[in-house]
Amino acid sequence: MTTPPTSGCTDTPVLRERGQREVFCGLTGIIWLHRKMQDAFFLVVGSRTCAHLLQSAAGVMIFAEPRFGTAILEEKDLAGMADANAELDREVARLLERRPDIRQLFLVGSCPSEVIKLDLSRAAERLSEIHAPRVRVLNYSGSGIETTFTEGEDACLAAMVPALPKTEARELLMVGALPDVVEDQALALLDQIGVGPVRCLPAKRAELDAAIGPNTRYALTQPFLGDTHAALQRRGAQRIAAPFPFGAEGTTLWLKAVAAEFGIGPDTVDAVVAAPRARAEKAIAAAAATLQGKRVFFMPDSQLEIPLARFLTRECGMQAIEISTPFLHAELHRPELELIAKGPTISEGQDVDLQLDRVRATRPDLTICGLGLANPLEAEGLATKWAIELVFTPVHFYEQAGDLAALFARPLRRREILRASHPNRMEAAE
Repeated sequence: MTTPPTSGCTDTPVLRERGQREVFCGLTGIIWLHRKMQDAFFLVVGSRTCAHLLQSAAGVMIFAEPRFGTAILEEKDLAGMADANAELDREVARLLERRPDIRQLFLVGSCPSEVIKLDLSRAAERLSEIHAPRVRVLNYSGSGIETTFTEGEDACLAAMVPALPKTEARELLMVGALPDVVEDQALALLDQIGVGPVRCLPAKRAELDAAIGPNTRYALTQPFLGDTHAALQRRGAQRIAAPFPFGAEGTTLWLKAVAAEFGIGPDTVDAVVAAPRARAEKAIAAAAATLQGKRVFFMPDSQLEIPLARFLTRECGMQAIEISTPFLHAELHRPELELIAKGPTISEGQDVDLQLDRVRATRPDLTICGLGLANPLEAEGLATKWAIELVFTPVHFYEQAGDLAALFARPLRRREILRASHPNRMEAAE
């Protein structure tokens, strides 16, 4: 494990920009949430554009019945000529009659529903009274007007917290939607270390939902869960501060922080994780041979930027030029910033034109950015990595650490292959 820097980035002045931003819609979080929560349904109250976005982003197969849909707001709804609440009640009743397997129904706000001021929180309360106890109806906003796409998950989990039952038991709550295989790996490691009982938020089914109380200790697995963190604290739960479980180092430090909270020493953790950690370090090293010494620039998109920069600089030998994130939650990111050596610019928010000027001036070896910026930068001869792929790909904990490093190495290897096969064309682009 790399030695921590003598002076991290916690005191680095933050460049805050509030200009035009390039972000993806918060409705996108439904794509991984509906796969995780097996008895939930996500009903977006929005336009046909919202429906097309979800269908294209999800790539739903024609023989699969997804656990999400869109209650379409027509022109008469937007013009105030129809009772949107009555129509919503009717659509929910039809949905629940057709899908008796639904136990949790999320009414998801969108840009159109928020523009016409449709109060989905009151609608959720009303529908819960109608359909209780079989179905719990909650609501959250997935609007992309002022948010980035990972905030959809944060808003969803935060909406669930007030409805969770109360407990006095001392339990660990692992917070963040992880692919089932990754969650199972994490739970197995915690069990071997001796931490338990462990609950998950979100749970796979409603009957497995965690209970919350003053003795609940929770560990975040995703860095974008600021609202969920605040909701859990309001319920009296206490957070375990730790770096996020990306890479061999981040995973080890996350597990040691959790173990310490439950009175288990670091030697026990080291003994349990020796084999998977060795596999992770070997897999990372294979990709790090390509990444070593390369310069990386993070544009703000997923809110994963700070922990991923820590992973790339400390475990893969890269040099960060700028680490930009849509929202910098100082409390959650402090353990990460303490591990990143001083040097890179730390920025929050975006003024896309000014930031593109900095990218062009520094010409990094790799730029992490959204889909809308990747192709134009590639046309200018800059290698890019789509930020959204880092959310849709399993990248947490030991067994995925090599895959995480490979995601960053792949664009650089592709560029080397193109340079070797089409040298004149690549020179013209650069």
